[in-house]
Amino acid sequence: MSLEKIKFDENGLVPAIVQDATTNEVLMLAYMNAESLQKTLDTGYTWFWSRSRQELWNKGATSGNIQQVISINYDCDGDSLLIKVLQTGAACHTGEHSCFFNVLQQATQEISDDSIVDRLYKVIVDRKNNPQEGSYTNYLFDKGIDKILKKVGEENAEVIIAAKNNDKDEITYETCDLVYHVLVMLIDRDVTLDEIRHELNSRHIK
Repeated sequence: MSLEKIKFDENGLVPAIVQDATTNEVLMLAYMNAESLQKTLDTGYTWFWSRSRQELWNKGATSGNIQQVISINYDCDGDSLLIKVLQTGAACHTGEHSCFFNVLQQATQEISDDSIVDRLYKVIVDRKNNPQEGSYTNYLFDKGIDKILKKVGEENAEVIIAAKNNDKDEITYETCDLVYHVLVMLIDRDVTLDEIRHELNSRHIK
């Protein structure tokens, strides 16, 4: 990545949108100058420029909520960045996972559970067949089944802890992580959703 392609504004800053590499959830918006962007590239963890304190800051340096960088893209004009990260803990200083938790307008139509799982399955299959640089999904496939199973185990443990703590939001969030990693495992082992549906339909659940 060449910094010459980045168009910093009159204050020497460029907006950086930070996105969860696992879920694609938008986590936060911050600003970078040339130095913080270079430090991000050099260290593999996010650094930003604080406009209020007028200083560099390393995300999670004091809170432990670090962001490991998976990929950095810039838009067609070179005046904004999209950074995909593996987020540890909450991205927002309020304790919320994402800074974008305030609702201005609710979704007018819900996507059914089946359709979103099917769509996610297809996206993962596409990543396997058509690898993309910086893709977390391709990272898992490249590392192999042992890494995938390790992640399934970790996410399973996170769900158990969330359920034990009776934290509904955390249960929901961690279950989504688990579902994603289970789908990666199924695809790696050549198991289709139709086979899962067939097995479920064959069971006489009482």
